[in-house]
Amino acid sequence: MTARVGVVTFPGSLDDGDAARAVRIAGAEPVRLWHGDPELHGVDAVVLPGGFSYGDYLRCGAIARFAPVMETLVDAARGGLPVLGICNGFQILCEAHLLPGALTRNQHLHFRNRDQHLRVESAGTAWTNTFQPGQEILVPVKNGEGCYVADTATLDALEAEGRVVARYVGGNPNGSQRDIAAITNAAGNVVGIMPHPEHAVEALTGPSLDGLGFFTSVLKHLVGTPA
Repeated sequence: MTARVGVVTFPGSLDDGDAARAVRIAGAEPVRLWHGDPELHGVDAVVLPGGFSYGDYLRCGAIARFAPVMETLVDAARGGLPVLGICNGFQILCEAHLLPGALTRNQHLHFRNRDQHLRVESAGTAWTNTFQPGQEILVPVKNGEGCYVADTATLDALEAEGRVVARYVGGNPNGSQRDIAAITNAAGNVVGIMPHPEHAVEALTGPSLDGLGFFTSVLKHLVGTPA
């Protein structure tokens, strides 16, 4: 049976179509989910895409965190549902307290849009199991509020528990502490990443095919997960 991966659309979502396309290219069925509908419609995993949900008012992701779909999704994620938050989706996951820390204004105060090298630190998550630890990949980054911050105790815990999923290499585009580009929860089913793997799944439009691994990884994870 083909896996069904939900992609949530919020008011102001920008990359939901790209995320759905990446899901399809990986071999799954994308299912469009609406922010105002609390139902997840039986999906096997969920992507929270990039963009500017609710216009980034108050704080990036702060309003989206209270959307009806998020009430259901938070419970499902805590129950083991794989969830990937990309850029604004990462911000929403932090606001929903599914991931620790916060994403703040880039230290240089400029929007940064470029192809970015990352080093995969953890291949033990639902979204990175097709990578090798230490593998370097190239995906686009585009953000104005992508600076990951957390208190020292949280950063130390993320390091000690192997929950830093990816780091920036070849230059930090936003000033994120400890060059953190992606993190996971303790269970490994929820991942937040600031760069955009969905923009690196086709040779025609991306700088590489490296982003496809995030989407094929969740399919591999689902195959190995008991029904």
